[in-house]
Amino acid sequence: MKIKKGIRFITLKSVGSYINFLSYVRPQRAMELSYALFSQPRVGRFKKEKLPKILRDTETETFHHNEHHFQTYIWKGNETKILLVHGWESNSSRWKKTLPHLQKSGSTIIALDAPAHGQSSGKEFNVPLYAEFINKAVEKYQPEIIIGHSIGGAACVYHQYLFPNTSIAKMVILGAPSDLKTLIDNYISMLSLNNRMLPLLENKFINRFNFKLEDFSGEKFASQFTIPGFIAHDTSDNIVAFAEGKKLASNWKNSQFIETTGLGHGMHDDDLYDKVIEFLFEGTK
Repeated sequence: MKIKKGIRFITLKSVGSYINFLSYVRPQRAMELSYALFSQPRVGRFKKEKLPKILRDTETETFHHNEHHFQTYIWKGNETKILLVHGWESNSSRWKKTLPHLQKSGSTIIALDAPAHGQSSGKEFNVPLYAEFINKAVEKYQPEIIIGHSIGGAACVYHQYLFPNTSIAKMVILGAPSDLKTLIDNYISMLSLNNRMLPLLENKFINRFNFKLEDFSGEKFASQFTIPGFIAHDTSDNIVAFAEGKKLASNWKNSQFIETTGLGHGMHDDDLYDKVIEFLFEGTK
């Protein structure tokens, strides 16, 4: 394990050194390469003939959106619908441990694969496109509840900000980042990129998505929310800092924040799921 980590460290530093070199001689190429590394997942895809077991006995539907397509999986239940939104380098099978808890409620559960993940199309992942996928699924299925993990949680927050008047009445956000600027800063630090790269990446986001890094903030988006939110983050999360969850909760007026310890980034825990179920269904039975 230590050897693998060492190899990864050397590889990241080598890539970072190459990008730093390019930033002087071919800055446009440096920007495109660094953005590609940031936005293209390396794992999380699978083919239809190799579906994870948890996804095999589901109803499936493929949605087409502009030049993209994305996949959904449905576990049929009653008229209450829950939409599940996974995170980076994952897919809908990540909800395997969550499903039994949610199915006790009798609800119909729908999961979707993110851009460039699972059976969905593309090589690039980005939150604005994921929010568009979410919106297509919300329009079709009319879920009352949405649950997002990691960057999937950030996509749920952005979707709610863009489309506040949908069927969604409650949100659960697990281990999610708040600020894009923090993600970019961490990425630059991980690759040891030089100080020429941040302005280049900032320009990429302005040109590609028409927003500045500091404007893309879950903390800011959540200040507009009126629906109830349940936000949980683990103090030992080494993928998304605990402070990000606190930021997200700080401006969300109608929300509760749950601090966990020892769950890491995955956030799978029976006690936590009991709290989620209580939040979602207390007073409805």
